[in-house]
Amino acid sequence: MTRASVLSWIKIILELGKVRISLPIALSALVGYTMKTGWLGGEVWMLMSGVFLMSCSSGAINHIQEYKTDALMPRTKNRPIPSGKISLNAAIWVAISFFAYGAFILLTSFPPIVFVTSFLTLLAYNAIYTPLKKVTAFAVVPGSLVGALPPYIGWFAGGGAFIDEQIIWVALFFFIGQIPHFWLLLLMFGKEYTLAGYPSLNSVFNDNQIKRLSYTWILATIATAFVVAMTVLQGSTTMFFLLIYIFYLLFSLTTGIMVKKDIPVRASFLKLNFLYLLMMIVLIVDSLYSTGKL
Repeated sequence: MTRASVLSWIKIILELGKVRISLPIALSALVGYTMKTGWLGGEVWMLMSGVFLMSCSSGAINHIQEYKTDALMPRTKNRPIPSGKISLNAAIWVAISFFAYGAFILLTSFPPIVFVTSFLTLLAYNAIYTPLKKVTAFAVVPGSLVGALPPYIGWFAGGGAFIDEQIIWVALFFFIGQIPHFWLLLLMFGKEYTLAGYPSLNSVFNDNQIKRLSYTWILATIATAFVVAMTVLQGSTTMFFLLIYIFYLLFSLTTGIMVKKDIPVRASFLKLNFLYLLMMIVLIVDSLYSTGKL
């Protein structure tokens, strides 16, 4: 096997694992861990590796679940299975391998609750959200558990309890934020969902109504981010950076509506994603700084 063919297979496997989604999920588990422990020990890499592999398994399972409908949409028709880059059976073995290695790492390195929570995240995506997509355009609401659970994985790995104000607010932020994230995607690619036969908000609401719904949920996300800044963050510097961006995001979106009478969909999508990334970085840095580990 040539070097080029090896690199091609690696690329296919990483695409099956939806690495661009799996990496942020692993990072959000790190958020929960540092919030509880205030440090980055050697086991944190085991945590991130295990969560990353479990998430890759979930992504590969999703490819398997949706390869027929993926073939119907321009945005997804070139994914590994519908494009013929990998067979269905091979993709199944990739998904099993991801799961086996991820489960092994989490079960041998942490309390059972860590694996259980990671497995529940997989179920939320593959057994709740994905099947519901074929039934209702509002599948994203229960499916948003996929965003709320990963911080809890790290929190439990650090020895945290289920009921704690700090982790609840952080999990709520990521839960709420999943909804406008999806609906902004819908505004960009909604017609493709219709091509694949999925029930879509586009058949219930027009674009302007979806934009107003998205804006409302973005406001709810911003409000939750503000609560996290005021109640979870301990450092004035980290709080300042997060608050500055929160007010910038609020100002830019509100100005766009008042002046242009519209929401710039792609720009809003990117700004919202940056808020998620900034929130994770700020929480990690704040946790380390507050314990003198940074």
